[in-house]
Amino acid sequence: MFDTLSDRITGSFKNLRSKGRLTASDVEQTISEIRRALLDADVALPVVRSFTSAVRENATGALASQALNPGQQVVRIVNDELVEILGGQTRDLNMAQTPPTVIMLAGLQGAGKTTLAGKLGLWLREREHKVLLVASDLQRPNAVQQLEVVGTRADVDVWAPEPGNGVGDPVEVARTGVEFGKTNGYDVVVVDTAGRLGVDQEMMQQAIDIRDAVHPNETLFVVDAMIGQDAVATANAFQEGVGFTGVVISKLDGDTRGGAALSVRGVTGKPILFASNGEKLEDFERFHADRMASRILDMGDILTLIEQAERTWDEQQQAELATKMAGGDFTLTDFIEQLHQLKRMGSMKKLMGMMPGMGQYRDALDAFDESSVDRIEAIVNSMTPAERDDPKILNGSRRLRIANGSGTTVQEINSFIDRFMQAKKFMVQASRGGGMPGMPGMPGMPGAGAGGSRKAKRAKKKSSGNKKGRSGNPAKRARQAAEEAAQENLKTQDNQGSAFGGGAKQQQSLDPASMEELQRFLR
Repeated sequence: MFDTLSDRITGSFKNLRSKGRLTASDVEQTISEIRRALLDADVALPVVRSFTSAVRENATGALASQALNPGQQVVRIVNDELVEILGGQTRDLNMAQTPPTVIMLAGLQGAGKTTLAGKLGLWLREREHKVLLVASDLQRPNAVQQLEVVGTRADVDVWAPEPGNGVGDPVEVARTGVEFGKTNGYDVVVVDTAGRLGVDQEMMQQAIDIRDAVHPNETLFVVDAMIGQDAVATANAFQEGVGFTGVVISKLDGDTRGGAALSVRGVTGKPILFASNGEKLEDFERFHADRMASRILDMGDILTLIEQAERTWDEQQQAELATKMAGGDFTLTDFIEQLHQLKRMGSMKKLMGMMPGMGQYRDALDAFDESSVDRIEAIVNSMTPAERDDPKILNGSRRLRIANGSGTTVQEINSFIDRFMQAKKFMVQASRGGGMPGMPGMPGMPGAGAGGSRKAKRAKKKSSGNKKGRSGNPAKRARQAAEEAAQENLKTQDNQGSAFGGGAKQQQSLDPASMEELQRFLR
């Protein structure tokens, strides 16, 4: 959602990095570009004014102090102010001292409250809470049935005594639902309420009556991140009418400008607690202002990536896998298990998008075909166990059989095996050298280092003359060239600093060719 805003803001920093010393006019030009970027992203005008004023004040102080690198100082100031307008320190849910904790969801129709109730229920259940969803939206057609479906998928219980579709008293359903949760040992009760296409007195009064009946510990205002400036007016109306304690941003994976997420907290003063960023129930996460600011400034979100990996990856399996990598015993069976783990973490595009510096390769990332991962699985699944353990036994007839079984071609089989063997060597060296093992061909992980494609081509070109020590066998000579390219890549990989100018030790540089390599690897 923040792609355009991210490009505009990071683009405004380019001139700063090329200057040894900044002037007041440099700072003003950067602030002016950031102001236009925020306004174009549909951020509320009061928030933009407050943001630019704070950046100007702090940047002027940085210039006066004659810091060692004032350009980096300005980037840091922008980051800090983004964190501030997005909510600052992350706040936990207010849990009741005596269960159950009651959470009421409010917002306009179409904001995604019912689906979000299931996502929140799953999120809480995974954290050892016993959750009950209460179907108090009796107005929208099939809202009760929808909540029952998402409750089943999230494996949480649903209190739905009324059929809905205009039948039943939503206030009574909410009240009895909380009573049922209290007497049956539930420690969290999530109340789904009705919305309207626009703010009106009937909807507001119903929400007020439900609030007064259940006395929620948290009233979460669910706002659609795609509605732009209307989010601010709606948020103000709910704050004045019902009152809420926190905000949940839904549809954060949309392709609109995203100004709502930057505006709601700044206008209402209420923190953003959660973000919904996809259609699956698992596409739901705590909102961290500092991590979102890092994404906007194209500095990645490694902490969220690590948290997703910790939830998905088995620690013992990864220890065994690391041992295999270091010892060179990594097989295609291990690879396919690792691929399954990555797929459970979510979309490959989203995972790679969390890597620092990926904004400049967004076109290549958007062009990445995730269905190509399925072709890899089909190829490996078409092999015998012996072939997976030792791909060297794959002769012509075996490769033809695998191609026929997987619906691919022999050329694709050859390309995949060659790249797997090369990536395996990368993994061994990276594991011994402290690198981060990962999927072969993944940008920023062994198998696709910066400039790897170009260096491999140069190594092959040098080997084409059959110099002394090179095999006369073309296949063996190609393997020798690939090994040399791998060694050269690991020795000479250069690095780009982050937006903070962190330098070579902070992050590995990425090359557009690495995205192309990944695409070819997964074909």
